[in-house]
Amino acid sequence: MRKLLLSAAVIATAGPALAEISDGKVKIGILNDQSGVYADFGGKYSFEAAKMAVEDFGGTVMDMPIEVVTADHQNKADIASNIARQWYDTEQVDAIMELTTSSVALAVQALSKEANKITITTGAATTELTGAQCSPIGFHWAYDTHALAVGTGGALVEQGGDSWFFLTADYAFGYSLEEQTSAYATEKGGTVLGAVRHPLSTTDFSSFLLQAQASGAKVIGLANAGMDTQNAIKQASEFGIVQSGQRLAALLFTLAEVHGLGLEAAQGLTLTESFYWNRTPETAEFGNRFMEKTGVMPNMVHTGTYSAVMSYLKAIEAAGGDETEAVAAKLHELPVEDIFAGNGKVAANGRMISDVYLLEVKKPGESETPWDYFNVKATIPGDQAYLDPAQSGCPLVTN
Repeated sequence: MRKLLLSAAVIATAGPALAEISDGKVKIGILNDQSGVYADFGGKYSFEAAKMAVEDFGGTVMDMPIEVVTADHQNKADIASNIARQWYDTEQVDAIMELTTSSVALAVQALSKEANKITITTGAATTELTGAQCSPIGFHWAYDTHALAVGTGGALVEQGGDSWFFLTADYAFGYSLEEQTSAYATEKGGTVLGAVRHPLSTTDFSSFLLQAQASGAKVIGLANAGMDTQNAIKQASEFGIVQSGQRLAALLFTLAEVHGLGLEAAQGLTLTESFYWNRTPETAEFGNRFMEKTGVMPNMVHTGTYSAVMSYLKAIEAAGGDETEAVAAKLHELPVEDIFAGNGKVAANGRMISDVYLLEVKKPGESETPWDYFNVKATIPGDQAYLDPAQSGCPLVTN
């Protein structure tokens, strides 16, 4: 069963009740994996990022207190839906964010649409969230499978990796990442030789890696994430796959996973993130503040959650209250200008569009400070990284 809800956070002294804020407070739920394969990818660190955003916002909105709660969905859509329903029905939660795991995000976004509650997904990747299963009150921050395909997939094809075999997590996220990367690699002149799917959280990748090795593909695309990617890379090393000339493409790999794997094993990998703490003096300042609170440097999911919370609170303030449709309208209207995205904008389908970065993992001798893991190889403008909203398949009717 799920863990007890961990109630948090930043509550300031409330003034007189204002009719514009329901229940006399704003309550945000951070729902994600805190004990499984994606625990470092988001987990408790996204919760801390949300609390940082509330603190930085000032602790109140329209003189009303802000509360953040969190729970572990264990990567199961039914558990996540039950938690979301309880939050909405009995605990006065106004919006749910993070939602690691695409199957979970799709289920909670659909439930939230029925409940007339806002979701802002920062931890899941599928483009279905802003495509065929989009919601007028659902938003997608931080990254998606199309941006990953354009970044990592595009870079490797241009470097000569023109034949691919995919090792894919067997659920919505993996399918979407494989599909998007296959389409982009093919468009760039590459070919796809095959794919094999593995269960989420498997510990034995040997049979899958042997199939990939036998394919003769120049690139083995790891359409998975978190500990699954780390374990696949470790076992690929044991089989001598890279040493024999094939390349591994870690299609969703973040700072957290590089740290877990170590530079010795991860060096040379190409990956895509929409935030890197050591990119500018301003991002470094934020990263060091985050490190002081958590003991780790933030990845794009953690900082994306910070941005989502900040944007939601700004939208409430701009709307003059927390009524769902009014806040959603402001989320679409307001620019996203914060430590995560200096030039972000929200499209009609709910996709937040901002720059993403093509990164290469440094060799151990190149790293100058702790967590200094990446060379920034290219900046990909958001309009190139994300699908054209008009082509996304989202059935929303806009004026």
